[in-house]
Amino acid sequence: MLQRIVIIGAGFAGMYAALSAARLRHANGVSPKDLEIALVAPEPTLVVRPRLYEPDPETLTAPLGDVLKAVDVLYVQGRVEAIDTNAGSVEAVDPQGQAFALAYDRLVLATGSRLFRPPVPGLAEHGFSVDQLGDAIALDLHLKDLAARPETTARNTVVVAGGGFTGIEVATEMPARLRAVLGEGTQVRVVIVDRGEAIAPDMGPGPRPIIESAMRDLGVETRLGAGVEALDGTRVTLTSGEFIESETVIWAAGMRASPLTEQVAAERDRFGRLIVDPQLRVPGAPSVFAAGDTAQAATDDLGHSSLMSCQHANRLGAVAGYNAAADLLGIPTEPYRQKNYVTCLDLGGAGAVFTRGWDRAVEMTGDKAKATKVEINTKWIYPPAADREAAFAAAEWARLVDY
Repeated sequence: MLQRIVIIGAGFAGMYAALSAARLRHANGVSPKDLEIALVAPEPTLVVRPRLYEPDPETLTAPLGDVLKAVDVLYVQGRVEAIDTNAGSVEAVDPQGQAFALAYDRLVLATGSRLFRPPVPGLAEHGFSVDQLGDAIALDLHLKDLAARPETTARNTVVVAGGGFTGIEVATEMPARLRAVLGEGTQVRVVIVDRGEAIAPDMGPGPRPIIESAMRDLGVETRLGAGVEALDGTRVTLTSGEFIESETVIWAAGMRASPLTEQVAAERDRFGRLIVDPQLRVPGAPSVFAAGDTAQAATDDLGHSSLMSCQHANRLGAVAGYNAAADLLGIPTEPYRQKNYVTCLDLGGAGAVFTRGWDRAVEMTGDKAKATKVEINTKWIYPPAADREAAFAAAEWARLVDY
């Protein structure tokens, strides 16, 4: 009797869930005719989301069709809109708008996250982001269009709302992006606005002086202890009462898990992520595993939890896919653990900073860290070659490696 694993999402977690499940199926001599692995997503494409702060975002995708075929994973084109955990099925819509259902024996939910956009007046009409591929393309087109506008302070000023990881990478890249469009001699201005009292709050005090020094060198200003109260396309009003003339406001504050998590009757954290057990199974829904940005999982026994990052998504996806397949094959499942943690924060023209551990101990800065960041962004996070052995090796690496 055919059994089926359905994986929703073609991001980092979904990709590695598919490869890992396929590797275990193959290792146990099970035919795809007996255990089908189906990945459902609108496109068979990995969006390299960690790079969307860069120019030319339309180039920052990687095809998945051939690598999925190489490991006998069925790609199903569609957008899942509902999950019925009682019936063991998902409901989706194909590109022509036709609804269809797909039954599953095990489900891996890996639909990622979305930027949280609060009801700030003018944000929906005038704000930009680098959250999704379409958002990043819209911002890139807007920046290129600035050259055709009259030179004003507003045209030459970018406000970034959010002083976390994404906001810093956007802001430190922005002076070079603006000058590439407006001319090297143009007086550009970039301002980070954040309600916190310190920049990069999650990075801690270790890397902060390096980040602050880099921003000073690049001319990036900060407005801390204040938020964006309103924007109208030419001016930003801060909660402090300050006005900043700007035609470009980039929102980079706050994330929420995919709304599909709400289709599963289970406990969620403040980001909407499903709180999973050590095997990444959703308590109360034994046929459902969650991975990537849809899951909150313990990374160790010290109280640390997975973050919304591709570093954790890769491992979460690989373990979830392995466990979904193991569950159906009668093989013991394994707990997710990822004790080590590293960060590599791009600082634009000022290099980068590389840290290791949850206390963010600085290991590399400047050009050396930048070279590591480039290698991560252009090699490590891309899909493996469309070759069975290469794909299986990548899946095993993602499941077992501890940085």
